Amino acid sequence: MNWQHLSMVSPYQTAVAIHEELMKGNVAEADHGILELIETLSRSEKRALKSQLIRLMKHIIKWESQPARRSRSWIASIHGARNEIRDIQEETPSLNDKVIHELWEICIATALIEAEAEMNQDSAIERLTWEQVFQRDYSLKS
Repeated sequence: MNWQHLSMVSPYQTAVAIHEELMKGNVAEADHGILELIETLSRSEKRALKSQLIRLMKHIIKWESQPARRSRSWIASIHGARNEIRDIQEETPSLNDKVIHELWEICIATALIEAEAEMNQDSAIERLTWEQVFQRDYSLKS
């Protein structure tokens, strides 16, 4: 069985196929399927983490670059992305802060490109700190 292909197409169908292999007594084949399913799900969660990190960084870049356009929706996006990242980390503990540090440079580069395109201007900043991304309180009160 091509476990890699099946797990990329449908994790559900992969789980069913693993169950069928176990019912037939093919433990080694089922084990291959389980390992591939775990790998696929891990990649999927890592992509979700990366996507939320880019979303978070992009809104902070826009916040810093366009202070006159700050809005409650940007605040909501920042808080929403932070919450999604926390949820992903709780559900997949292997996607810890070390993984975020490994993704940091590629995410900031992508976030800068996306933010500049959305703003139709160059960014006012080139770097973001951990404190800016995960700890700073963003509000319209200032």
